[in-house]
Amino acid sequence: MQIRSKAVVYRAGAATVAVEDIVVDPPGADEVQIQVSACGVCHSDLSVTNGTLPLPPPIVLGHEAAGVITRVGPGVSDLQLGDHVIVNFIASCGHCRYCATGRPNLCDHGGMSALTPAGGAVRTWDADGQPLNVMTGCGVMAEHATLHKNNVVKIDAQAPLDRCALIGCGVMTGWGAACNTAKVQPGSVCVVFGAGGVGLSAIQGCQNAGAAMIVAVDRLAHKLDMARLFGATHVVDASKTEQLVKDLRKLTGGGADYAFECVGFGEIVAQAYGCLRRGGTAVVVGVGKPTDMSSVKTASLVLEEKALMGSCYGSARPRYDFPRLVSLYRAGRLKLDELITHRYRIDDAVQAFDDLVQGRNARGLIVFD
Repeated sequence: MQIRSKAVVYRAGAATVAVEDIVVDPPGADEVQIQVSACGVCHSDLSVTNGTLPLPPPIVLGHEAAGVITRVGPGVSDLQLGDHVIVNFIASCGHCRYCATGRPNLCDHGGMSALTPAGGAVRTWDADGQPLNVMTGCGVMAEHATLHKNNVVKIDAQAPLDRCALIGCGVMTGWGAACNTAKVQPGSVCVVFGAGGVGLSAIQGCQNAGAAMIVAVDRLAHKLDMARLFGATHVVDASKTEQLVKDLRKLTGGGADYAFECVGFGEIVAQAYGCLRRGGTAVVVGVGKPTDMSSVKTASLVLEEKALMGSCYGSARPRYDFPRLVSLYRAGRLKLDELITHRYRIDDAVQAFDDLVQGRNARGLIVFD
């Protein structure tokens, strides 16, 4: 039986998102249906509406969420009704070269579920019975969603779902960039460009890894204040200097060991690379537009042994990393409560996206419970 649901939908040519009544099919083979408890309003959702992420509308947004399993389809044996889960927006196959070598975030089949659950069947329809795409095969900015079983990870039922929702993207992406991708070493010097939800999580990752100095760079004073709360030892207002790279190299005593670009602009990628000391590593975390470019001095890659690398989804191994992050939160070593700066009801989605554009939140959260 189909179920009716409210959802945040983006349609071609629209100025912003809209809240619509949709219909969601029951789960098929290897699928589950969840009642969504909370969904983060992530910059990647905004990127769908402005073309940075070229996913075709009409599309149900949302990929950073947590909820409770309400239906289980045939072939699902390791998940049950009532299980609490975090949404994993890459439905890795478990068998390809990348999955087999511990890199499921790069799964060969990940792109096959960009618009529908893995398998290709449409499960979501608008009020007129027309098919709707769902972002990354999830579309969880909605009261209910049907997903492939590999798109959910079971967690401890005692963990609060609204806070755990953030682990599904922003926290995993930022924290993982530091701890999984860069493997920040104790006592190192780190610079994080961008103090939004991902950047603040990268700061936490650097802190968890034992960095001695963590510099946060942003252009908004309230975000720099947040950065201090999340573990930054120093902050730099990029709007108040015309020689940012030089200032950072001076502040860090010759350059950073690690720099994280958490914004998605080629110019900032170059700044992150430029502020490194010899042997340093710059990690690109923010997703730029398809046309965005960056450049570095080729000789420096050799003569200074600098490294420039990307981090997709924090090099996540969701079935291992999600429960680990939940445990860190419950142990008081990972801030999630403080990351949520505003809670919205689904009917306030337009305001939530406007606040995102204006940079008002560390993370806005749509709550359904």
